[in-house]
Amino acid sequence: MSQTTRLRELLRSGRSLVVPGCYNALSARILAEVGFPAVYMTGYGTSLSLLGMPDAGLATMTEMHLNARYIAGAVSVPVIADADNGYGNAINVIRTVREYVSTGVAGIHIEDQAIPKRCGHVAGRQVIPIEEAVGKYRAAAQARDAADPDFVLIARTDARGAHGGSLDEAIRRANAYLEAGADMAFVEGPTSIDEVRRICREVKGPIFYNQTGVSPRLSQAQMQELGIAIAILPGAALRATVKAVYDLAAALRDRGPEAEVELTESLVGHPLGDLHTFAGFDQIRAWEEAYLPPEELGKYADSVGHQPTRRA
Repeated sequence: MSQTTRLRELLRSGRSLVVPGCYNALSARILAEVGFPAVYMTGYGTSLSLLGMPDAGLATMTEMHLNARYIAGAVSVPVIADADNGYGNAINVIRTVREYVSTGVAGIHIEDQAIPKRCGHVAGRQVIPIEEAVGKYRAAAQARDAADPDFVLIARTDARGAHGGSLDEAIRRANAYLEAGADMAFVEGPTSIDEVRRICREVKGPIFYNQTGVSPRLSQAQMQELGIAIAILPGAALRATVKAVYDLAAALRDRGPEAEVELTESLVGHPLGDLHTFAGFDQIRAWEEAYLPPEELGKYADSVGHQPTRRA
């Protein structure tokens, strides 16, 4: 079964799907290892981890698309990816959809921001005219249908928090984008539970919700009651990584190598404490046994270092 079909099946389950954000292939693998049925590639995390720069339209489609390909190739669960504003007009969006389909991700969201775009939870956003945006989603839907009809197209509107915007305008746009062929609507940046309720009540299609920034944090029960189809937690893994690395760096600065020894000891017994096994050296050994001449395995005899012990 393709990952696009698998994501469609998850959506048909009727259960609100909570999807955490990853920013590279390693963080995606960890989320999948824990047991999440799908993962989300965050644009903010991609920009910050690849470029060391904020989500302000600085990452190109090439960089975003390549990260999506690495992530989709690293996990066996559906990946939903940020595709920013499609990297141009309706014509550019056609190529954007084709390229993302080719990465192996199961779906993308495209927003109606003007270029250069920025994170949906910072000030200074602007949106393009609704007529232009509808044309982009129509083009995206036709490209989806031609490449893979199960590919999930999510239409994001930033009109709620954009310069001169409003919730009324955001809901109007979300419905127009669904009419244009989008599978799900993503109203970015509601600031209260009452606004979320309005969105879920008045938008005529499945709701994709970003639980971060200025938006309220909802429980699983609240998501289910409201009828939210997918809720993403885009920045949690990134923030956890930033904190952990910062704290470790500070400890190394203050206490030297002893801090690294303590870290190593703290990982004993942890599910991912054996980094070599998690990385996949057991699988490499299994492939070697399956496909290389038997004499090749002699290299493991009397060799110092990690020895794969179980067969993948």
